Amino acid sequence: MERSLHKVSGVQDVSVNIATERADVVSDRYVDHAAIVQAIEDAGYTVPAATTELAVAGMTCASCVGRVERALKAVPGVSEALVNLATERASVRGTAGLPELVAAIARAGYEATPVRSGEGAQDETTGRKDAERIGVRRDLIIATVLALPVFLMEMGSHLIPGVHDLLAQDMGLRTGWYVQFTLTTLVLAIPGLRFYTKGIPALLRLAPDMNSLVAVGTLAAYGYSLVATFTPDMLPAGTVNVYYEAAAVIVALVLLGRYMEARAKGRTSEAIRRLVGLQPKVARVRREGALVDVPVAEVTRDDLVEVRPGERIPVDGEVVEGESYVDESMITGEPVPVSKKPGASLVGGTVNQNGALTFRAMAVGDGTVLSQIIRMVEQAQGSKMPIQAIVDRVTMWFVPAVMGVATLTFGLWLAFGPSPALSFALVNAVAVLIIACPCAMGLATPTAIMVGTGRGAELGILFGKGEALQLLKETAVVAVDKTGTLTEGHPALTDLDVVPGFDRDRVLALVAAVEDKSEHPIARAIVDAAAEKGLALPPVTAFASETGLGVEALVDEERVQVGSARYMGELGLEPGAFAQAAGRLASEGKSPLYAVIGGRLAAIIAVADPVKPSTPSAIHALHALGLKVAMITGDNRGTAEAIARRLGIDEVVSEVLPEGKVEAVRRLRASHGRLAFIGDGINDAPALAEADVGLAVGTGTDIAIDAADVVLMSGDLKGVATAIGLSRATIGNIRQNLFWAFAYNVVLIPVAAGALYPQWGILLSPIFAAGAMAVSSVFVLGNALRLRAFRSMEHGWIITDAADIKEATR
Repeated sequence: MERSLHKVSGVQDVSVNIATERADVVSDRYVDHAAIVQAIEDAGYTVPAATTELAVAGMTCASCVGRVERALKAVPGVSEALVNLATERASVRGTAGLPELVAAIARAGYEATPVRSGEGAQDETTGRKDAERIGVRRDLIIATVLALPVFLMEMGSHLIPGVHDLLAQDMGLRTGWYVQFTLTTLVLAIPGLRFYTKGIPALLRLAPDMNSLVAVGTLAAYGYSLVATFTPDMLPAGTVNVYYEAAAVIVALVLLGRYMEARAKGRTSEAIRRLVGLQPKVARVRREGALVDVPVAEVTRDDLVEVRPGERIPVDGEVVEGESYVDESMITGEPVPVSKKPGASLVGGTVNQNGALTFRAMAVGDGTVLSQIIRMVEQAQGSKMPIQAIVDRVTMWFVPAVMGVATLTFGLWLAFGPSPALSFALVNAVAVLIIACPCAMGLATPTAIMVGTGRGAELGILFGKGEALQLLKETAVVAVDKTGTLTEGHPALTDLDVVPGFDRDRVLALVAAVEDKSEHPIARAIVDAAAEKGLALPPVTAFASETGLGVEALVDEERVQVGSARYMGELGLEPGAFAQAAGRLASEGKSPLYAVIGGRLAAIIAVADPVKPSTPSAIHALHALGLKVAMITGDNRGTAEAIARRLGIDEVVSEVLPEGKVEAVRRLRASHGRLAFIGDGINDAPALAEADVGLAVGTGTDIAIDAADVVLMSGDLKGVATAIGLSRATIGNIRQNLFWAFAYNVVLIPVAAGALYPQWGILLSPIFAAGAMAVSSVFVLGNALRLRAFRSMEHGWIITDAADIKEATR
């Protein structure tokens, strides 16, 4: 490989490391990245594809998105390119180098810079967008101040009787035109310059965009007015009119739309900014026996960090000293603070409540849960849904088609229009150019994805990719892993009934003392139950175990025996006193144990993996959404069906080995349709990957980002119904946006062309066209922003109609 790379022109030195699988190339001048990749491939090796994130400036509409994507895909080595208008980012996968990608975007007429990661990158992005918004606001103010007199001078004479005669007497018609010319020229040359510096070059490259439409429309009105003002003899009789107000007011209205759009775009990314703002800037670290305040970026693994009451946890870690409650709602969406003691895990960004804690840093920098959450949300917001492919195909030809319609409109009015035909032709052609709004089309899908995924993150639901939003909405059946998903994931003492004459705590202490000598999981559950009640375990002697039956020992010189019903039979005891309790336990899928103290039957005990308290309401919520629920478990059929009956689960797949879950997912999908699988995110990775949508139920730090499409940060199932409800609300919002964007153009372009004039004498002024164009984009953004009010799904309140966004965002 080194010999092959040395042959590339410009390469001075090469070092290939087989351990790191990296090639470091030193050159004395620019070397084409594609040539280096080709040299490696000629040597018989491959360069793995990498993903490059670029911030793209200058995009204004869906046509820009398609143009940038085509430019990037034409670069050798690029396998995939996704461009997002709302985030103003391009995600490129392949082996192409950064300089080639930036150059390709520059050739398309836009500016690109690499996206950095971390808080500094977010600050940089926010600063850039703030500067853009301030610039648009400044230009809007200038355009409004200059265009208002022009509008009043021209339109006032049409709206208010006597104004025309007054202006003609005091100023003179020609002088008034000169004033309008001066003010309009300033509007076009100062705040309107942005449209011409971008729109005209795009038009010359035969790749017109939204700026081109505004540029051609305003220049047409301005140019015609210029001829009417200074060389009126060039125009046919009866056509000497000026349209300065159209050019000036169009620029002001389009800038108003851009400003409102910029403000709305800023709100769509507030979720990311809030997440980034959760991480403290400084951490209090023990260094050389003293407490030192250091930047969070300088905290290293195994550092001891101290947190006082009310402060945010700076990085992920494990408590070594102190006790407190921590508000983890930013991770789980759950408002109830969580108790933290030595050994408990902490997540960076969460809030310490009432106690002081010292913890050992376990994950820092990009490895923290908060960093992973931010990365997932950014990836989801930058992705594209399948529905976006339709929009992309339409908008690719939209602007050229609009310019064609405008040209046709001009020709038809010039040939067949009433006198003065030239004036009618000009006004209607300009109206067609201005009314068309690919901005709304380009923003319809990505803004809803941004707001929906951001709101999901605030509710503890992380969408790994935008596509999962659409697929989750189409889900017909939800398959659920039992252990750790429906249940707590570890055995616990669920039942302890004692016969009259025995004290419950005394029985529990004696049984736990015996079981403490055993390593069986059931034994540990009983011991843990005694510990939770603070019971002291008496001393034990003469411990013995009867394999498959039970255990016995002397506790405080009293014989204690614990085991199954068969063990009781061998001891000559009849457990009939607990017949009713045993029947109830059997119906719940639990296997009872019996305790004998001093030769007398004392208690019936059940240890099981308890169902999470939130599971029943979560299953009910899924049913209310019209979904079938299936349980996949390795338990025996009797136990599995008992749990399914208790929870109202529709279908049970039992006695399944871990490797059999994938086949179970396939069978359920074949029977019911699109399937979502919910698992604990670790052992269920193959099934999560096989499902149409994989949802990992995490517990703060234990999240399966790689395997799952959606991660539920809280440890229970109720987030599933919320995720599906959010998916339905988001897709409904996107469909509303797309309907508005397309219907707006389908209806108003013919109106702008003059389709209503023959029958009703109605024409659309270019000024109203510009206003309508601005409104369409703001409408789409405003509709998407309504998703910010989406609430988590609660028992008894469920979205049943995805189109009813009012209810979805109550």
